Amino acid sequence: MLKNKLIAPEGTRDILFEDCTARRKVENKIKNLFVSRGFSEVITPGIEFYDVFSSDAHGIPQEKMYKLVDSKGRLLALKPDLTMPIARLAATRLRDQVRPLRLFYSQNIYTITPALTGRSDEIPQIGVEIIGAGGKRTDLEVLVLALEALQSCNLDDFRLEIGHIGFFNTLIGKLNLDEEQTEEIRTLIQNKNYPALNDMLDRMEDKKTAASLKKLPALFGGEEVLDEAAEALDCPEVASYLEALRSLYQSLSELGLGERVSLDLGIVNRTDYYTGIVFKGYIEGLGTTALQGGRYDTLLSDYGKEEPAIGFSINVDAVAKVLLPALPKNPVPDVLVFAEEGFEVKALLEIRKLASHGFCAEFSTFENFDESRRYAIKRGIPTVYVVNDDLVEVRLS
Repeated sequence: MLKNKLIAPEGTRDILFEDCTARRKVENKIKNLFVSRGFSEVITPGIEFYDVFSSDAHGIPQEKMYKLVDSKGRLLALKPDLTMPIARLAATRLRDQVRPLRLFYSQNIYTITPALTGRSDEIPQIGVEIIGAGGKRTDLEVLVLALEALQSCNLDDFRLEIGHIGFFNTLIGKLNLDEEQTEEIRTLIQNKNYPALNDMLDRMEDKKTAASLKKLPALFGGEEVLDEAAEALDCPEVASYLEALRSLYQSLSELGLGERVSLDLGIVNRTDYYTGIVFKGYIEGLGTTALQGGRYDTLLSDYGKEEPAIGFSINVDAVAKVLLPALPKNPVPDVLVFAEEGFEVKALLEIRKLASHGFCAEFSTFENFDESRRYAIKRGIPTVYVVNDDLVEVRLS
């Protein structure tokens, strides 16, 4: 027997019973919200050409992609990102559609993660993209929608952290570092690894800029963070980013969402296409990011049509995991319907009738009542209907 025949690949898992119920519940609630806000669903192929994700400006590292080859020898990839294929779609087939485009999706991404991290390589995501609209109005709409999406799942405790990629990009640009050094600093800031970050930045010639970068991961909290940042960063080029965040924070507070929002100037997503606000959603008790998004005003130029855009995605399984404890474990039917020989059609008609009244009814595949009864007891089904000339109800509990 082939040794891998009976197991799922690393980074993937089988989804069973109540896990499926929780996933579909999350998807349906959020889909209904998106549709009610004027978004239309699109589905892009699970397999895309590698070129979609490999641009010099915004590409995804090739070692993070699952790759394969088509019949003509062209390199393909299982899509590691959903925004890029939608950008391709918007710039091609939807090029002449009225802007802004309001699109949503519910699909899987596939990304190679380091071994032993416990993270999945196959992630179901649901999210939105608004393409062809810039400015505060669109930023505010998307932030509100992100909060409402989490709220629609009846979560008790969640929050949205908002930053701006301009802080990191402006400061790191002053240091003239190579890509490897830039990514190392990015990772240290993102992980709030202060000792290693300080050691690395202490070696920089531009001491003023290095000192500002050191302070980024500590600048998080409420609106007061913006005043702290104006003084701590000592960089006139970031003033517009501070004012943009202040305006958004105040508007969200006026909408009664202030308690769900905090500011974090240390959000420095690895995703290279972000150009403006960036944000992440967290749920209490969950050890991973549940939602992430941001503005990406230059990405569509990779596909031949430059225009502003913003969006976010939600990790469906992460949200479903929080909802799981409240769901019934492997729910069982209300009724098992057993047909005596020659009465199978009548039994199936009875099941149709029961379903129309909201009952879950299962058709017995066993040849006699005793086997049907034993099966019902094992499954915990409380009632068996015996169908012959009459209809006999047998209660087992």
